[in-house]
Amino acid sequence: MPRAKGGFKTRRRHKKYLKLAKGYWGQRKNCFRRVRETVERALVYAYRDRRQKKRDFRRLWQVRINAAARIHGLNYSRFMGGLKKVGVDLDRKILANLAVTEPEVFAKLVEKAKQAWQ
Repeated sequence: MPRAKGGFKTRRRHKKYLKLAKGYWGQRKNCFRRVRETVERALVYAYRDRRQKKRDFRRLWQVRINAAARIHGLNYSRFMGGLKKVGVDLDRKILANLAVTEPEVFAKLVEKAKQAWQ
């Protein structure tokens, strides 16, 4: 039985990794072993950071809402609790956007939240 070296499949697999390593520097772009190590690590980071990004944005929105609420004399937790009591169902992304772009609308929301605590 003749020996099958598998050149086509090996070359196709290598090219797949080399394509993902486009733009890398030094051996990381052309030496298959370095390419595979680097690309696999990059894919792990990409998977992890797609989830981390959601946490980072939520934290950013909370900071923005807290800063805007404190300008009007209310802290973040009392503001969010007041909105929940009043029945305002806006998520943090929208609230943070309102705080930055439309401060007068946000001020009205703060007043509603304050009334809920009285």
